[in-house]
Amino acid sequence: MGGERQHYYGKHGTPQKYDPTFKGPIYNRGCTDVICCVFLLLAIVGYVAVGIIAWTHGDPRKVIYPTDSRGEFCGQKGTKNENKPFLFYFNIVNCASPLVLLEFQCPTPQICVEKCPDRYLTYLNAHRSQDFEYYKQFCVPGFQNNKGVAEVLRDGDCPAVLTPSKPLAQRCFPDIHSHKGVLMVGNETTYEDGHGFRKNITELVEGAKKANGVLEARQLAMRIFEDYTVSWYWIIIGLVIAMVLSLLFIVLLRFLAGIMVWVMIVMVILVLGYGIFHCYMEYARLRGEAGSDISLVDLGFQTDLRVYLHLRQTWMAFMIILSVLEVIIILLLIFLRKRILIAIALIKEASRAVGYVMCSLLYPLVTFFLLCLCIAYWASTAIFLSTSNEAVYKIFNDTACSVAGKTCNPETFPSSNESRLCPGAHCQFAFYGGESTYHRALLGLQIFNAFMFFWLANFVLALGQVTLAGAFASYYWALNKPDDLPAFPLFSAFGRALRYHTGSLAFGSLILAIVQIIRVILEYLDQRLKAAENKFAKFLMTCLKCCFWCLEKFIRFLNRNAYIMIAIYGTNFCTSARNAFFLLMRNIIRVAVLDKVTDFLLLLGKLLIVGSVGILAFFFFTHRIRIVQDTAPPLNYYWVPILTVIIGSYLIAHGFFSVYGMCVDTLFLCFCEDLERNDGSQERPYFMSPELRDILLKESAEEEGKRGEVE
Repeated sequence: MGGERQHYYGKHGTPQKYDPTFKGPIYNRGCTDVICCVFLLLAIVGYVAVGIIAWTHGDPRKVIYPTDSRGEFCGQKGTKNENKPFLFYFNIVNCASPLVLLEFQCPTPQICVEKCPDRYLTYLNAHRSQDFEYYKQFCVPGFQNNKGVAEVLRDGDCPAVLTPSKPLAQRCFPDIHSHKGVLMVGNETTYEDGHGFRKNITELVEGAKKANGVLEARQLAMRIFEDYTVSWYWIIIGLVIAMVLSLLFIVLLRFLAGIMVWVMIVMVILVLGYGIFHCYMEYARLRGEAGSDISLVDLGFQTDLRVYLHLRQTWMAFMIILSVLEVIIILLLIFLRKRILIAIALIKEASRAVGYVMCSLLYPLVTFFLLCLCIAYWASTAIFLSTSNEAVYKIFNDTACSVAGKTCNPETFPSSNESRLCPGAHCQFAFYGGESTYHRALLGLQIFNAFMFFWLANFVLALGQVTLAGAFASYYWALNKPDDLPAFPLFSAFGRALRYHTGSLAFGSLILAIVQIIRVILEYLDQRLKAAENKFAKFLMTCLKCCFWCLEKFIRFLNRNAYIMIAIYGTNFCTSARNAFFLLMRNIIRVAVLDKVTDFLLLLGKLLIVGSVGILAFFFFTHRIRIVQDTAPPLNYYWVPILTVIIGSYLIAHGFFSVYGMCVDTLFLCFCEDLERNDGSQERPYFMSPELRDILLKESAEEEGKRGEVE
């Protein structure tokens, strides 16, 4: 028997020996990895200091409000532009210049105005007429009509022409539209003026179209924001439905685990089948419809994604993807049908454990709250750091100039040598930057901010894993369940994790954070190298990204099992990781065919909830179903709330099922330990439940018999 067991376990470490005093998670334990705990505390102190420095120097208004040529905010309370919320460009054509992409500023004077112009008017026509008072509000502040027309236009005191405009993101852009095939700006066409301004209008239209092309992404973002403002309450209702379904599913698993698993499998197959059927019906409906046979490649990228739903090729792609998923799931179920019975037994045991520790279902809320704090601190610090620069003014000129692009002082520029070298140049606000030591260190502070976010976020997740593992391990190693369970297993595990193992959690989180920050840096370098034509550099970058992605996945898997060993034995991180790795290697067959099958079944449960809520959201926001008359709000892109509901539903379902996943992983490791420590006799009884013992030991006997036949 000893030889067979040694042959089964292999040479990966030494199996655990019988210990009559071992009754579950050890209570008499000491602090582990204290040095890492000290490093974490020092890093948090430094992180707080960085936040204070950023909040002292930063100004979030720089990313909220537009800025005129003098670097003053438009529409900000407490400033002289408080009643002028919109930014007006003297010559919108210059916004189509490549300088916009480099400096994020148009090389034209910009002022804050109360409202955008609503009529076509030239300065020449408005000069010395009753329209001049209207025109004057679009000139530079403090303008006095004491110059000639040529002098005013030369000095850039007023724009040469006003065109009907509409505000977009608090900026005035020409109101360009088409009427009966004629391109129009406001109510004026490009050919109505007979005083030599036809060419200027045409250039204005073309330049404005280019400028709008540059800002197309911003326009898309504004439309998406509008969709959120009118559909946010329905999105919340959809997420609440997902939460209720997840909770109901977990509760039903507690009492009807076997039935629920098979119902879940059948429902996933039916949901995917309905998706395939719906895609086919849409594909057939579009047959013969004008324009439906255009390919996705010929259509190109469109900001209005609804256009793609009018193409047969789109529904064909959806149908193929869903069909492939359907076939993969069915084949997996066929080949793993025996393993599914074993996984169901493990899920039943996990359901009993969750039933005895019901408060564990609420612990994801604690993790979610702590993660929200980390995200909020990181985001606010990043915004304050990015807006802690000083206003930088540069010389802008429409023509070639030797001093163009150099920094300048707007107060002294009119009397400087640069203004004489380039008579038509302007000294205006360019961007926020600086040359001090603090400004040069901003990039490093941003990297430190991102690194600390990864470290603290991983620490929060690790704390949740150790807490849940400690609670469920207390259940497994209770010989008489539930009489031998501690009074508050979850709170006891949480207290042990914080009191004794903060350093170990910090150690495991630090390793993962280092790998993640390296991946972020690689992504940044990859974006910088995209413009290069060096194929070897691109190949090397792709290999590095793939390697570090795999490394991150492996570290996550190892950390998860190490945290379970920490929760049970109270050893340090390295010892726990080594013991967990060797234990898994000694039971590698069970890991491959049992633990992962259980993960697959839990994944099907998440997909079922997400698919159900997603289909409901699709029918609702596309007005296919109505709760009451005209319930769904009008939207620019109905995929915005649908995708939000789907992603949010997955996160909610993942939060609930993560408790089950941690419970299954903990019980699986405890089961492997139980087999090594005990033999099922009266002197050394198994701690596993009778139902789990019958099916798992039977499977182990069959595996050893097959292994013997092969030998």
